[in-house]
Amino acid sequence: MQKKVNVRTLAMTAILGAVATVLMFFSFSIPVILPSFLAMDFSELPALIASFSMGPVSGATVCLIKNLVNLPTSSTGGAGELCNFLMGITFVVPAGLIYKYHKNQKGAIVGSLVGAVVMAALSFPINLFISYPAYGVFYNMTTDKIMAMYQAILPWVKTLPQALLIFNLPFTFVKAMCSVLITIVIYKRISPLIKGTMK
Repeated sequence: MQKKVNVRTLAMTAILGAVATVLMFFSFSIPVILPSFLAMDFSELPALIASFSMGPVSGATVCLIKNLVNLPTSSTGGAGELCNFLMGITFVVPAGLIYKYHKNQKGAIVGSLVGAVVMAALSFPINLFISYPAYGVFYNMTTDKIMAMYQAILPWVKTLPQALLIFNLPFTFVKAMCSVLITIVIYKRISPLIKGTMK
């Protein structure tokens, strides 16, 4: 028996995907403590909300939508969008899966924390093997140039893997946790609207 397509889920996923796309444009760097190419944005926030309210597939779809929309204007040949998509799903899919089977505040918190940790951990190979090689191809940023930006903040950092552990992993975790905190605050208020259960 074929599963019926939920039109509301499709529509709300598309809307949250559009919101995530807009939020991608409002990225900002954090000078002094981080290199300028590490930008903070909240585009995972709608994906996390989608993952909680409609399931991890919806959350992953929001991540896909925002990157597909940005793909035609990509300055990295799609590598940046691929990395953003991979980072997004490593965050929202584990969070959504845990919440799916533990639909309470504890499940949301535990799921979010697990997702944030997974995202931070996997940011290491994603950046090392995809993001930074793409910088080299499209921005002519050699490893030496990238390391110079890290070393301007911490001169004793000697290798790219070391820099990723010191800068990127904590940054990625904090970025995820910002989305987590906002989601926990607003989720109960907007969940009935997304699910169509408002009275």
